[in-house]
Amino acid sequence: MSTISQSHPSPSKIIAPNAPQPQDSKPKIKVGVLGATGTVGQRFIVLLSTHPWFVIDSLGASARSAGKSYKDAVKWKQVTPIPSVTANLIVKECLPEHFSDCQIVFSGLDADVAGDIEGAFRAANLAVFSNAKNYRRDPNVPLIVPLVNPSHLSIIPQQQSLHSPPLTKGFIVTNANCSTTGCVIPLAALEKAFGPLESLIVTTMQAISGAGYPGVPSLDILDNIVPHIGGEEEKIEWETLKILGGITEKEDGLKAFDMHSSKPLRVSASCNRVPVIDGHTECVSVRFARRPPPSPQQVREALAAYTPDAQTLGCPSAPRKTIVVHEEPDRPQPRLDRYFQDGAGVSVGRVRQCQVLDIKFVVLANNVSIGAATSSLINAEFAVLKGVVQ
Repeated sequence: MSTISQSHPSPSKIIAPNAPQPQDSKPKIKVGVLGATGTVGQRFIVLLSTHPWFVIDSLGASARSAGKSYKDAVKWKQVTPIPSVTANLIVKECLPEHFSDCQIVFSGLDADVAGDIEGAFRAANLAVFSNAKNYRRDPNVPLIVPLVNPSHLSIIPQQQSLHSPPLTKGFIVTNANCSTTGCVIPLAALEKAFGPLESLIVTTMQAISGAGYPGVPSLDILDNIVPHIGGEEEKIEWETLKILGGITEKEDGLKAFDMHSSKPLRVSASCNRVPVIDGHTECVSVRFARRPPPSPQQVREALAAYTPDAQTLGCPSAPRKTIVVHEEPDRPQPRLDRYFQDGAGVSVGRVRQCQVLDIKFVVLANNVSIGAATSSLINAEFAVLKGVVQ
């Protein structure tokens, strides 16, 4: 029997029981949100409005929104009302001088404008946690799914030292594409338990909210499936390697992401847009380097037991249970499972033997939570606990 799921958003985020109390007793850390009027920016604001460590100090958006109160500038699309703590904040242009009191800046900017703006904020010695794709391929910027590879924060000192001029506080951390995030969490659990994977085939059924607002036209998505999402398959195929790979030291003494090269992993992705509002469902088949491979029951047990560092350390936005394993043959389902733990973990079901590779299963991840803003939030929490944010 699976863990009880929810059909509506939970009223408050589940807080890890071992969340460190000393941080809670300190003054809250001032943060800013870039792209605050957009879909991801709104989700940041919902999560930050009740955060135990962070407090919103500044909101940034386009020039046409600057100078307005947030409630007048935003077209609010969340299921909860605009938080009172932000409703009357004046929106500012996305310029570093407007965020000088912030220690952390969360970016929900569109990729069309994120690159230059995020780079300017880093150069102004601000810590930027970005949901945009612009810096994911940068060899000195970590691409982090917080329930998988927060150890990649170790490359930040190199990022700072190679910047011209060198930085003391500023850096950029990116989180992964929403479809990649849902897939790599169970993959990380399997590699931790059984060693490297050799092959991965993933077919996604991605929610329309992943396309932003206003998103896919209704006449394209109602009574339909769109078997193409521009650039999505390539993202999954290379992001998976950077996330699951390690960091090595080159002959010149610099660190580099090894892209899983010590045990090459072949990834094939097919991506589809489906008429679901929130929640990406993915059908995954894997082959292990280990022979014989683990049994389906061993895989279920390893997935259920997976406990990432972010959970152990006590990041307050981390889920209490990272991977919920369902035994029913018809779970997980977006409508039933996407809001469990406020969408901070993933749900896995239908774990069974694959006649082509070794094991196949279905994973569901909430693309607007762990697939977006929640990941950035946990990344920042981990960085605070590890002293990366000064």
